[in-house]
Amino acid sequence: MTQVHNLWKTTTGLPVVGGTIGKRVFSIAFAQKAPYFATIHPRVTEMGPNHCEVVIPKRRSVQNHIGTVHAIAMCNGLEMAMGGLAESTIPSSKRWIPKGMSISYTAKATGDVTCIAETDQEQWDTAEGDLPVRVRGELADGTVVIEGTITLWVTSKKK
Repeated sequence: MTQVHNLWKTTTGLPVVGGTIGKRVFSIAFAQKAPYFATIHPRVTEMGPNHCEVVIPKRRSVQNHIGTVHAIAMCNGLEMAMGGLAESTIPSSKRWIPKGMSISYTAKATGDVTCIAETDQEQWDTAEGDLPVRVRGELADGTVVIEGTITLWVTSKKK
């Protein structure tokens, strides 16, 4: 288990209703690992092997000129979700780095966007080289506003 996943388990295990305070503490700490993440004011709501969800609240600082959540803010949220998934899933003998992103904007993001990253365990069991992570962003009503793939480069750690 990575430091990020250990921090998630520790903070969300704090004795408060639903782990709300722990999730907020974790979200702030995780955003500091890559400070650019803090620009979207993320809330990590779920994180574990093969699945991570990050909510981007719709607020002025992430809006574009037409008042919807900016496409690049959503890409930032997708990358954060992918990072949480990767840190929770990768075998201890491997390491990863983002290699590329292919995204389609499918609808206007008129509200908070939940960024979701998903993989299948089989992908990690034999991971070496390119590993595609499925990503999408949804509004509260389930409307998909952004979707695509983030490709990771996975290699064995140096001995």
